[in-house]
Amino acid sequence: MQKPIKPSPDQPGPAQGLRVLLIDDGAHRVQLISQELARQGCEVVGVIEQGALIHDCVLRLKPDVVIVDSESPTRDTLENLATLSVQMPRPVVVFSEDGDQATMRRALQAGVSAYVVAGLQPERLASVLQVACLRFEQDLALRQELTQAQAQLSGRKIIERAKGILMAELSLDEDAAYKRMRRLAMDRGAPLLDVAERIIDAQALLRCTKLG
Repeated sequence: MQKPIKPSPDQPGPAQGLRVLLIDDGAHRVQLISQELARQGCEVVGVIEQGALIHDCVLRLKPDVVIVDSESPTRDTLENLATLSVQMPRPVVVFSEDGDQATMRRALQAGVSAYVVAGLQPERLASVLQVACLRFEQDLALRQELTQAQAQLSGRKIIERAKGILMAELSLDEDAAYKRMRRLAMDRGAPLLDVAERIIDAQALLRCTKLG
């Protein structure tokens, strides 16, 4: 029976080239993780022991991935990871000995891409990083879609409000008011939303002038 062919040590792995920031959150196994990351072709850009330093280190070192090695993620670490997820999102992997569902839920809410319980096996590190990166990309895409949808909804509301102003001030019907806005936008070479915002601002200015 033919033996399976093992990949060459020089063959690029799924994690090769990643810049990784390690956070020692009490488990003190970062040396083992760092050695395996180096074997996988990753670059460890820093190792820190305080959750409060996460934001500044990510800003300065610009890692591709953050790995937290923890007995159980502290509240301070999770709060800083949550801030990171909002301001400078990137894949975060937590290796923990705490399998409590509430802890895992808080970690996921803080933006953690992969939470691995009692599973610090060096040979699995590359696949865990790969899954974390893929999940992060999916979550980021969904977040961007949601932001875009919210912006479009907000824009439609502004356009409708401006259209209502034109209908009231110029005694136009809905279709005529919309066409007037589109013509203004074309004449100025500006987006329709910008024209709508100017109409609303102009009405607010007139009201202030009348009150004065």
